[in-house]
Formats: sequence, C-alpha cells, structure tokens
Amino acid sequence: MAQVHHFSAKVTWTGAARGATSSYESYSRDHVTEVPGKPPLPGSADQVFRGDASRHNPEDLLVVSLSTCHMLTYLAEAARAGVHVVAYSDEASGTMQLKDGKMRFTEVSLRPQVVVAKGSDPALAQRLHEKAHEHCFIASSVNFPVSCDARVSVDDTK
Repeated sequence: MAQVHHFSAKVTWTGAARGATSSYESYSRDHVTEVPGKPPLPGSADQVFRGDASRHNPEDLLVVSLSTCHMLTYLAEAARAGVHVVAYSDEASGTMQLKDGKMRFTEVSLRPQVVVAKGSDPALAQRLHEKAHEHCFIASSVNFPVSCDARVSVDDTK
C-alpha cells in the first residue's frame, strides 16, 4: 500500500441564495459537499447552531467517520483472521462541550453489535476490535478519546 494518500472535496455555501450574512441569526447555513465521482452531500449546521436539521452536519459526519472507519478496519481484520462476520451495526455517539475555552468534541463512543457465523471464534472476533481501533485511520487522527464497547454474538440460525 502507498504511504501517502490524498483526498479532496469541494464545499460550496448554497445559503447565499437566501441572503447575505447580514446578521448571525438570519443567514442560511446550507452548503453542498462534492467529492469527485460521488453524489453531492447536502449539509448545514446542527439545528442548535441555527442550521437545517434535515441536512447532515459536520458533527454528525465526524461521528460517522469514526464509526465507519472502525467498521471497515474491523471487517478487514476479521477477514484476515478467518472470522466470518455476517452482520454489523453500530450505535455511535459523540459529546461536544466547552473545554479550555473552546467548544470541542471530548469523546466519541462506538457500540458495535457484531454477529459472526457459526464456527467462527467469538473470543477472537471480540479481540479484533482492539486491533481495529489501533489501525483506524480516523481514530488515530483525533485528539479526544474514542471508546469501543463491542458486543459479539454467534449466528445460530443456520
């Protein structure tokens, strides 16, 4: 694998169509994120910051990035270890609060629910979450704790 990877995105404030930033209360926070070759992603600020609650916001996307990076890393580790994952879901959440005079994320909690095929080692499947956390690109890039409370079960339907 190459040692350097580049990613790009274009973010355009679309809220200007509804008026200039004449006051903090009045301007639209709507924007569109475009990544080459992918569908546009409509965004806004969180509703508490006067944004449109129906659109994705940066805070949600940071939690999503941590959750999906862990999942994709975990699935890769499971495949390499011969653990057959048949289902995976996560109820991730993050906390932002005032710290050192700045509003910032102070933690994100991941709660993966993993189902492995009968014949897979559930103890190994559980341990792989630690390895996935160590190798998750996004978790390695943030300056706050990311916890992982994973649950593994065996699919006994087959």
